[in-house]
Amino acid sequence: MCAFTWLLLLLLLQEAKGDSGDGVDPEEVVAVLHESISLPLEISPKEEVENIIWSSHKSLATVVPGKEGHPATIMVTNPHYQGRVSFLDPSYSLHISNLSWEDSGLYQAQVNLRTSQTSIMQQYNLRVYRRLSEPQITVNFEISGEGACNMSLVCSVEKAGMDVTYSWLSSGNSAYTCYEGPVLSTSWRPGDSALSYTCRASNPISNVSSRPILAGSFCADPNYASEKPSTAFCLLAKGLFVLLLLVILATVLWVIRVQKRRKMPRMKKLMRNRMKLRKKAKPASSPA
Repeated sequence: MCAFTWLLLLLLLQEAKGDSGDGVDPEEVVAVLHESISLPLEISPKEEVENIIWSSHKSLATVVPGKEGHPATIMVTNPHYQGRVSFLDPSYSLHISNLSWEDSGLYQAQVNLRTSQTSIMQQYNLRVYRRLSEPQITVNFEISGEGACNMSLVCSVEKAGMDVTYSWLSSGNSAYTCYEGPVLSTSWRPGDSALSYTCRASNPISNVSSRPILAGSFCADPNYASEKPSTAFCLLAKGLFVLLLLVILATVLWVIRVQKRRKMPRMKKLMRNRMKLRKKAKPASSPA
């Protein structure tokens, strides 16, 4: 309790000190959801640090470096970070594990020096993102009276989150063309070259691409869109069916083999009994 009271008083006293670093843009830091990140704190080895106050929206933790051979005194004041933060020697950089969406935001480290009335301020803007999954493409098409097939390709990522950008790459006849945005409008006529389209989604921590699709196939065969998913399902179902038949066949053969082994002693005993009966049934030989 005494240490707790002393640290609170220390926080109040430090508010009277000036600070250096005002007007400096915060350092941009990106991190992955449910993973870890370190906010590096740069302190000159020549500086004698009295304490370091970390904050995010409100006070996060206070670190008082220990003297030589003694550990630092650390008090985590924000329950949201309890058990998830540590401070890396020798500069006491802030390390946060198991990141959540709520961890995004502005962080500040206030380094108070023993030999100066000023404080060193360092700020960080932490942004947390999810790793993107494979993009999914939805195809909407309409065949006009002139025979042209007008298509709209829509690219999306499940649980994409913020700051996701989409682009398209079309390839055909050894030529590549790029388009920006999640929706691509194009057209196709019978006889046109078969172009394939690939959607690419990216955010600050990941970059993923979809499987290429042949857009002309949707127009040439309207059932193509519905057949594609079912084809994979049918292959999987056939594979499982064949595997099930093999398991059943192996089980039947094993049962037959076991039954034969059980019948063998009975058959041998039955054969011996028949042989004994035949010997008894033979008439006695008449005298000469």
